Amino acid sequence: MTFGRISSEKLQIGRLNDEAQLVNRIKSPRKSKSLNISCYIYLYKMKQTTILHSPTLESVIMVEKTIQKHSQEFGKYQLWKKLPKKMMYQTFQVILTYLENSGKILIDKEGCLIWTYDPEGIKKLISKGIKLR
Repeated sequence: MTFGRISSEKLQIGRLNDEAQLVNRIKSPRKSKSLNISCYIYLYKMKQTTILHSPTLESVIMVEKTIQKHSQEFGKYQLWKKLPKKMMYQTFQVILTYLENSGKILIDKEGCLIWTYDPEGIKKLISKGIKLR
């Protein structure tokens, strides 16, 4: 093998995830199509994993309490800075998406977070006889 061929193979092999495939690739370069297909499959599977850090229950509760305390005061970034413990911003955004989809918060046009979840108020309305859908 020449030096130029090995360096070009190393560039192509850089995406492979198995050392055995690396050895086979150097020994027999005719299997390049099957290895390239496995590379594409590996890259396709990588795109599907988008959440870097899944939030714990403790972190969700911490964010909920912070939003309740500072409702209608801050936007996302300012609220992230007000958290009592540090957290990755991506994890914080996952929690906000969950809370918004579950109907616990709203984000207004200016970007302020508003806490909307009030189970005690709903119980009072039901006891008064208001019908809900």
